[in-house]
Amino acid sequence: MEGRQKKSFRITGKMRSLFYWPFAIGILLILLDVSLCFINVAAASVMAVFLLIYFIIFVMMEVYIRPSVLHEILEISSNYSQVQRQLIYELSVPYCLLDDNGNVLWMNASMQACIDKKKDFNKNISTVIPELSTNVFRNFEDLKDIRVSLGERDYRIEMKRINADSLIQGTNIVEKNYDSSLVAMYMFDETDINKYIQKLRDERFVVGLVYIDNYEDALENVEDVKRSLIAGLVDKRVNRYFTSGAAIVRKMEKDKFLVVFKYKYLEKLKADKFSLVEDIKTVKIGKDKTITLSIGIGTGADDYSKNYDIAKAAMELALGRGGDQAVIKDGEKVIYYGGKSQQMEKNTRVKVRVKAHALRQILDANDSVLIMGHNIPDIDSFGSALGIYIIAKKLGKKAHIVFGEVTSSVRPFMNRFIDNDEYPDDMFIKKENAEDYITPSTVVIVVDVNKPQRTECPILLEKCKTVIVFDHHRSSSDTISGAVLSYVDPYASSACEMVTEMIQYVEDGIRLKAYEADALYAGINIDTDGFNSKSGPRTFEAAAFLRRHGADVTRVRKMLRNNMSEYRAVAEAVSKAEVYKNAFAITVFKGDGLESPTIGGAKAANQLLDISGIKASFVITLYEEKIFISARSIDEVNVQIIMEKLGGGGHMSIAGAQLKDMSIEDAIKVVKQTIDSMLAEGEI
Repeated sequence: MEGRQKKSFRITGKMRSLFYWPFAIGILLILLDVSLCFINVAAASVMAVFLLIYFIIFVMMEVYIRPSVLHEILEISSNYSQVQRQLIYELSVPYCLLDDNGNVLWMNASMQACIDKKKDFNKNISTVIPELSTNVFRNFEDLKDIRVSLGERDYRIEMKRINADSLIQGTNIVEKNYDSSLVAMYMFDETDINKYIQKLRDERFVVGLVYIDNYEDALENVEDVKRSLIAGLVDKRVNRYFTSGAAIVRKMEKDKFLVVFKYKYLEKLKADKFSLVEDIKTVKIGKDKTITLSIGIGTGADDYSKNYDIAKAAMELALGRGGDQAVIKDGEKVIYYGGKSQQMEKNTRVKVRVKAHALRQILDANDSVLIMGHNIPDIDSFGSALGIYIIAKKLGKKAHIVFGEVTSSVRPFMNRFIDNDEYPDDMFIKKENAEDYITPSTVVIVVDVNKPQRTECPILLEKCKTVIVFDHHRSSSDTISGAVLSYVDPYASSACEMVTEMIQYVEDGIRLKAYEADALYAGINIDTDGFNSKSGPRTFEAAAFLRRHGADVTRVRKMLRNNMSEYRAVAEAVSKAEVYKNAFAITVFKGDGLESPTIGGAKAANQLLDISGIKASFVITLYEEKIFISARSIDEVNVQIIMEKLGGGGHMSIAGAQLKDMSIEDAIKVVKQTIDSMLAEGEI
């Protein structure tokens, strides 16, 4: 047909040059023969005969040998392709080719045996391996690793995306689609490796510490004979609990135990949820007293001494959270168990005196002090910061309180110090200017918070070498690190209570002015909900001290009153509350137009607890494009562990959390889902 070009296979490359060189040599010989004609005709004639024979041989090579060579090359290529295909088919590693939706196009014998399918299987791979859903193939560009279990074997699946156009280039059998691709999938059996890894992990040694939280307090008025019996009973239960897992238990002190066991037994303790914590409470001492203990487990390090240090850190977390719980610290990972009961206040003042003495020593060695609480401060944060300011000024130090936003509850108390001739103008400084006050001898003191991201100005913690923390909230895993003095007392009702005690011991003869005492008293009053929650002997002793220094109950009450808009918003939130599971009150606080919506949300949460049958309340407030959750309870529910699930924290009866990139409706769903899961697992 006219216009059609005949196509055929041709030799190319270096192989083609082998057939061109004889022709080029022949041309040179012709030129040589022509030159000989001018020199010697006889010699030229002989040369012409040889040239004729040469070209006859050359033509025979082109006609017969060249097609034969081409045929052999094609045969070798074909055989090589067949060998490759056979090698892949018989490859011991399971291999298959998938389209970009996961449908099987081809698989080798090992893959057929692995998934127990025949070679004509062409369904989606997810029908055999559910983990390989269609979304998996849409969410990776080049390489992807997935670990799955198939039967009793563990596999690491490696997938590589291949451009389909490169495979079908030059063919007219399949239509090109430049958006399509193929996926080459390999399955590597890691069962034996995982078994050895698990075996090595199970054989690792774990260090545990067991402390009796209230040994002295619980046995204070017990007869000596009974004291020995009770101590022996506690020892027996601790030993019996751990020795069932071939553990070594050694008593270090009368109320402290060291435990060493293998990691595989730790898995059993996790499944058991450390029942020893609850079991030890059944030891009868008296009508109103029970023994509680804390457990700190350390693992994840390379040697025993480091695991022991990790165990001590875990124990510090357990005690910082009020005791009566177990804490596992596996490297940086922290897991909590227990912590459901109310903390029992310790009446001893020894710890307060030690911390007060340490505070004075640190301040004596430095010249200036920067004091800050948490962001969106409440009156407890303000009052405790003011108390530390009073201590620093009494010791002759330059002191400044770092403030950002001034909330409606704090403003009336703060205004009493602004433009007051008795106090310097730089008593309060803005957090934006706080770095300008840093010197090599500056101490940063943090009050009413122990999470670095919740402080008023986190950059100060990085810029200053000397950091001190005073807080009453139960500790979490992301606490302020590197503090030279950390006094976290979850038994205290408020930070103002702690600072009031410090004032009495850090320096003799400190006298408070009436409006200074008012601020500290207001902090205690708010955090105890009018002395109705977490009020122990120390709380009333601190309040009595402040009353002796001029704190006026009536004056404080007037300063803490709501304005009409806030009162209406609180009443609306309470009236629209939903009672979930017949025990949990959940509502939304609409703080539009209010100066401090989060404060109003907290007040609404407190009022919801006055409703009969409500065990815990959760008030959700939208403020500055964040969701703030205020959680409150009386004694039946630990709201702290609920808020920790949402990234927050606090006390057993007073806690909170902040959520980002979430609507109010989504926040309500998250709270309900968290309650459901914790109820199902018996955590609350």
